[in-house]
Amino acid sequence: MGRILAIDYGKKRTGLAVTDSLQIIANSLTTVESKNIYNFLADYLSKEKTDKIIVGYARQTNGDDSDSMKYIQPFVNRLKKLYSNIPIEFFDERYTSKMAEFSLREMGLGKKMKTDKGLVDKMSATILLQSYMEFSKNFRNLNT
Repeated sequence: MGRILAIDYGKKRTGLAVTDSLQIIANSLTTVESKNIYNFLADYLSKEKTDKIIVGYARQTNGDDSDSMKYIQPFVNRLKKLYSNIPIEFFDERYTSKMAEFSLREMGLGKKMKTDKGLVDKMSATILLQSYMEFSKNFRNLNT
């Protein structure tokens, strides 16, 4: 079984999270400058068996697309061309950044957030991945 990779794509930075090989636990992976994301993914995907890629779907609180989708959609379109052998899905990322900031403050890392901007991004990707895994598990349970 391969991993599931989650991507919280941003204009400047992209947060990444990944499951273990049994797809049980979501773990922060890293933050990459968005201009380097394709090189990072080429390297990572050549080394790690990946069953699926989840990309955060940016929506406003009312459910409409966020302005961020203007650069997220082209990113996903290119990913689908480059990695046509790996399923790529969107998953709603609303509130993941706020949840990440709250969690980091609760862990006493508020000051670190201000100096390490990528910390929130990779935590957001981890929350996105964990939410996706819980949703998928609950959806499977409904259909059994």
